Amino acid sequence: MIMLKSPREIDLLREAGLIVAETLKLMRENARPGVTTAELDRIAEEHIRGRGATPAFKGYRVPGVREAYPGSICASINEEVVHGIPGQRQLKDGDILSIDVGACYKKYFGDAAETIPVGSISAPAQKLLEVARGALDRAIEVIRPDMELKDLSAAIQEHAESHGFSVVRKFVGHGIGRKMHEDPQVPNFVGAGSPAADVRLPAGTVIAIEPMVNAGSGNVEVLDNGWTVRTRDRKLSAHFEHSVAVTSDGARVLTALED
Repeated sequence: MIMLKSPREIDLLREAGLIVAETLKLMRENARPGVTTAELDRIAEEHIRGRGATPAFKGYRVPGVREAYPGSICASINEEVVHGIPGQRQLKDGDILSIDVGACYKKYFGDAAETIPVGSISAPAQKLLEVARGALDRAIEVIRPDMELKDLSAAIQEHAESHGFSVVRKFVGHGIGRKMHEDPQVPNFVGAGSPAADVRLPAGTVIAIEPMVNAGSGNVEVLDNGWTVRTRDRKLSAHFEHSVAVTSDGARVLTALED
């Protein structure tokens, strides 16, 4: 069941989303060769708490995973798709780093992600980033009240596949509000197995749209730590995400630095 948000609630979600956007800006400024993902995690948590919010991911639990998530950000490098745990690994020139940030502010959540180039990256990696970001932009462009969710999912899939890439099917976007994960599920594909069928997005819906685009196949696996997801073929992956409100005028991006 989709929990529709009032204009006041959307404004509160925007406040949380702005903290997330500020944190991602700090990640872009600090992600450079030699820096560890643990250091980025420290910077992010310090900023989130300094703004009066709490890191949404730290201590998060999911069924079937014994350990709670230990970081304030997800930091996924190269073939890691999502949920990479921050640690002492140093970034290298040519890496691509997917950073996912969540914050809870005044009991409402913001969630966004970005894949950041570290130093000078290869042309194929740059193309992957551009296409993944373009898939998110395309999804936002098609949003209108009462649209079918499958049209949004198709926009992501078609954009990625038309450039020779694939989308991850095992992990999807989600509704967001007073909980980090709400209905509906927001897949990046249509057809068999997609939870987008027969779902509409009325005004007041708020969703986290997050294309996960792979250079190779869309197949992924979870590491023994229970969290980190990587491509099964070890090829690069990129991840971009915004929290977006469906309004009577179309999309309002809640996790951008500016409205």
